[in-house]
Amino acid sequence: MKLFFVFIHILYFSYNTYSQPATIKKNKLLPNPYYSHTDTTKLNLDDATWKKILPDSLYQVARKKATEYAFSGKYWNYTGIGTYYCAACGNKLFRSDAKFSSTCGWPSFFETVRKNSVIYKSDHSMGVERIEVLCGRCEGHLGHVFDDGPKPTGKRYCMNSIMLDFILDK
Repeated sequence: MKLFFVFIHILYFSYNTYSQPATIKKNKLLPNPYYSHTDTTKLNLDDATWKKILPDSLYQVARKKATEYAFSGKYWNYTGIGTYYCAACGNKLFRSDAKFSSTCGWPSFFETVRKNSVIYKSDHSMGVERIEVLCGRCEGHLGHVFDDGPKPTGKRYCMNSIMLDFILDK
């Protein structure tokens, strides 16, 4: 039982280290000139550039593959009608009609907007084999995809809310 509480304690502090909003000093963070909802040009920026233009909480997930705590993100149970974009670069990722209610605690989708919206990478971290989902434009870490989603695809794109921007349909 003691080991269980130690594990929970470690998870709690890991989450607080990587997923809480950073305090940004005035004029320290540069504007993101690469953010666009229309430009699909692949970005190839070095880590130092990403660190300068992304808030630390977003940088930790996008570039260092941190994960926000389950049931804590702003979109895990959001039901607005519109489009989800990559929060790091603005790439169009998902439509709300592909979002479904999942018990995993992160926003879940059964398909992407277009084939090249995301790319996939084998992930052997955490002692299990998973498929990591990266933004197709900036290669920022979005989350993982699993084969336990609803029809018609059977996929569950389990995404970090912090990596998503949402625009309501007008």
